[in-house]
Amino acid sequence: MGLIALEGMRFYAYHGFYYEEQIVGNNFVVDVYITASYDGAAQADDLYQTINYETIYMICQSVMRKKTKLLETLTERIISALKHQFGNIQAVQVRITKENPVLGGKVDKAFVEDEGEFVSKCGRCGKGIICYRDTNCWCQGVQIPSETQETLQEQYRGCLCKNCLTYFSG
Repeated sequence: MGLIALEGMRFYAYHGFYYEEQIVGNNFVVDVYITASYDGAAQADDLYQTINYETIYMICQSVMRKKTKLLETLTERIISALKHQFGNIQAVQVRITKENPVLGGKVDKAFVEDEGEFVSKCGRCGKGIICYRDTNCWCQGVQIPSETQETLQEQYRGCLCKNCLTYFSG
């Protein structure tokens, strides 16, 4: 397990609650910190077995292009897009800084930071798993009858690992 980070990604964008901010624009800085296992990538020297920071940049760039009123919305969109792109993120932290926000006085910056931790234990066998707890999670692709899903949720009160879920899917 290790940390993959991109700090100081700079974007000129048109985010802000006030109409003027959406017209004039401002400088924004995005920092992303991802905890993930990359042992296989390091041993094989294979970019496709790790989190590609070029892809992180492209995701942030894409999110920052869409006008948004709140920095909180932007952080949530970046985290969601990262989870959708990569299935092995154990934790993520995103900070978006707005430089020189217009607040009626001299202010260097304002920022919003959000994070998510996605490591949990299988409710059945106790094995450590990564679970995104939303539609980006790997388990959404497993076909299980709705009655079985309800029973599993009642009995185990949480996510199951791939082996346990496959066992119940038949």
